Amino acid sequence: MAEKPCSKCPLRAKYDQNPASLVGRFWRWHINICPGWKAWFTSLPQEEKKRLAAQYDFRKYQ
Repeated sequence: MAEKPCSKCPLRAKYDQNPASLVGRFWRWHINICPGWKAWFTSLPQEEKKRLAAQYDFRKYQ
């Protein structure tokens, strides 16, 4: 699978560093509407989706 920008997103890295930051909260909100995130997330294997869903409290596209 080709590397997608979402896997190395700088905003995602900011969220990982500090989820409560303004940039972190923006990224978390953004993944609910981002077509790139949806395409990348849905292309992942089921186990990886479960891991990311738990890590980011993400319930869409499962």
